[in-house]
Amino acid sequence: MTTPVLLIDDDGQLLHATAQTLELAGFDVTPLARATEAISLINSDFRGVVVSDIRMPGMDGLQLFERIRAIDAEIPVILVTGHGDIPTAVKAIQDGVYDFIAKPFPAERLIQCVHRAAEKRGLVMENRRLKDAARQAEDDFPLIGQTVTMDRLRQTLRQIADTDVDVLVTGETGSGKEVVARLLHGWSRRSKGNFVALNCGALPEQVIESELFGHEPGAFTGAQKKRVGRIEHSSGGTLFLDELESMPLSTQIQMLRVLEMREVTPLGTNEVRPVDIRIVAAAKVDLADPEQRKTFREDLYYRLNVVSLTIPPLRERREDIPLLFSYFAERAARRFQREAPPPSAAILKHLAEHDWPGNVRELSHFAERAVLGMMPPAAQQTMSAPADTGDGALPERLERMEAQIIRDTLSAHGGDVQETIAALGIPRKTFYDKLQRHGIVRRDFTQKADG
Repeated sequence: MTTPVLLIDDDGQLLHATAQTLELAGFDVTPLARATEAISLINSDFRGVVVSDIRMPGMDGLQLFERIRAIDAEIPVILVTGHGDIPTAVKAIQDGVYDFIAKPFPAERLIQCVHRAAEKRGLVMENRRLKDAARQAEDDFPLIGQTVTMDRLRQTLRQIADTDVDVLVTGETGSGKEVVARLLHGWSRRSKGNFVALNCGALPEQVIESELFGHEPGAFTGAQKKRVGRIEHSSGGTLFLDELESMPLSTQIQMLRVLEMREVTPLGTNEVRPVDIRIVAAAKVDLADPEQRKTFREDLYYRLNVVSLTIPPLRERREDIPLLFSYFAERAARRFQREAPPPSAAILKHLAEHDWPGNVRELSHFAERAVLGMMPPAAQQTMSAPADTGDGALPERLERMEAQIIRDTLSAHGGDVQETIAALGIPRKTFYDKLQRHGIVRRDFTQKADG
């Protein structure tokens, strides 16, 4: 990709000649006669270099540098100086100017200087990209995973995040439904608004309507003050309704009108207030199934089901469990100010064999207990695998222990692939991928059984 260069000089002939020099060297040059023209072309995403004369009418090169530094202090600025400007240019370098070139200058001197500046800017932009990726990974918690299902879920979330479409999320307890809702909010233009969450199963019927729609003083016994409801409070942001299947029937009827009209009427008043909301609803059951839907209104289901997302339970993506455990253990170690202990073979056996009915939430708590040394009896049983040496980072230790568990399981089943896969609880393709990654030869275990 060609590096952009903004070249500023009020001397038309010199501007033209210098632009040609840089273009022949492979740069994408934008020649400008005034410094003020450059300001409108620069922001923190500018990935190039600025080359400017110092002495110019109006805004000079030093003033231009100050303006650029205020936008992004890491944009390289090269100043072209006359002989009398050298002391000024040296002072400018102390203030953060990348370099200066004294007139007259050989073309190669300018080209080399711009090349170095471009390399520096490239490193800065790459470092920012990596930091953004790291923050994104943190934001993706606990949607961590390398399985195709999780990749597809993350991609879908990013595609729909910045739209106002209502979303229905289905997943078991602890699978991360609220995290999905927060990601949709955080990745959207609504992120500056409020994220308001309400668990429909945690409130009695006589309270939930007041919580959702708000009320005026005297609307009911005990309503002494005006209360803004969750719906109105989330206007401009996102309303997350958890355990939607538990919403009372009378409230469902009112919610249907809110969804259709985008307006709310607080209890105790006839005033209709418009609201700008996006609703992300979550359910533990499949509302598309009439038997599971039970008393939940079909018309409300179809009104909410514009986009439907399903979060897979951990038992259906077992390949992600060691990675998630590593993440949670490292996080717990920082929180409790302890060293993350090397995962024992018993812990990895538990990770591989447990069904995780509480999903990611249960795994997170398990990792915390592991860091605190509080393991349940099922995870304290020993295996024949060698003890972990404690060398390397936690993911590396997990890799070694995983390889040993696969070897032990192959040995226990005489190298039989079908029995080994069943015992490990992983897909066939994943099994062969792990054999290749760990350098395990299956027939070695077949030979041992035969012998």
